[in-house]
Amino acid sequence: MHDQFATYLEDPFLKLLYTDLSKAGPLKAILMDVTHVCNLRCKGCYFFEDKMDQYQSPSDEAEFDGFIAREKARGSNFVTVVGGEPSLQLDRVKKIYDAFWMTVVTNGINKIPYEGFENMPIGLSVWGDHKTDTYLRGNNKIAVFAKALANYKNDRRAIWYYTTTPRNAHEIESVTEQCVANGNYVTYNFYGDISGLGGHYDHRGGFELVRREINKMIRRYPGKILISSYISQVVSTGQLFDEEWGYNVCASITPDNELNKDRVLNGNPYNSHFRAYNPDLKTTRRCCVGNDRDCGNCYDVYAHISWIMINLKRHLRCKKDFTNWLTTMYLFYLGNRIVDFEKRVELLPEIHRRSSYWSEPDAYHLGNESAALEAILDEAL
Repeated sequence: MHDQFATYLEDPFLKLLYTDLSKAGPLKAILMDVTHVCNLRCKGCYFFEDKMDQYQSPSDEAEFDGFIAREKARGSNFVTVVGGEPSLQLDRVKKIYDAFWMTVVTNGINKIPYEGFENMPIGLSVWGDHKTDTYLRGNNKIAVFAKALANYKNDRRAIWYYTTTPRNAHEIESVTEQCVANGNYVTYNFYGDISGLGGHYDHRGGFELVRREINKMIRRYPGKILISSYISQVVSTGQLFDEEWGYNVCASITPDNELNKDRVLNGNPYNSHFRAYNPDLKTTRRCCVGNDRDCGNCYDVYAHISWIMINLKRHLRCKKDFTNWLTTMYLFYLGNRIVDFEKRVELLPEIHRRSSYWSEPDAYHLGNESAALEAILDEAL
């Protein structure tokens, strides 16, 4: 296995990616709900579907500060901040930002200021073009997508977390164009119809057309898309080699939660440090999306990326598989600014070329990006 690994790293580009990751070091990640309050009630939001707002966030600031101190002492170095709506608790988000690598996911209605959060990755939720997004997230009243576009115009911290719906694949091109034209980056998620809306939103219809449109956007905007076609394939199909997605293989569980006592003994790998904290910051949940969530409608991208990342050995059988693992790792580190984003974002086109999952051999060509890549490789290696 070591010989295979060394052989793959003879490729200068792969060596560059691996060297950057090695310098950053391993992640000890947690997920936390910074508040139980939100200014929206999105259709299909796991937080409210699973009634996580029953665990109210502490009013005592000393209690919050104690949580930060305990996690630092435990060795945590990366925090995914969700809720509720984190922009309603900016003072606490600032404390997290100052203490850890982190990313925050927001609905975009309230603008997170630049000052004090200069290098903070901001995940902006969008669930479709304006009509679809207003229906799913704005209760047919609030133009959430339009507000967020205005708030984050030309903000390089902003990454749109576009949750695509199965039969609205035709909207992907328009939404992506608007986000890129807004001066932002884009990644994709997949809608699990946990509210039972059916029709255009029923995940059981499959995501083949969605993947096709995502691949088209990767080809069109390779320097702006922060998800690979490989990640898209794994998440939307729930298939990683011979494994099928589900609770028994999910790596994003809370190991010391009583609900997981059998899971940690089943032989499948998991992230031993990870905890998913409820808003009270005392209790944890089974996994990142709840206690009772049906894994059959879970398309959480971070959870699936973790599944890929923890399965290095499965990806060592050939260079292509290893490249898919390494680029998955790198996209996670890059998007969350664990490696130098401004310095390395120019690698995106080559990352997409290397990790492409479509079959046409001539479907992707590097253009002017090749000169930039040569310069980066010369400097680094």
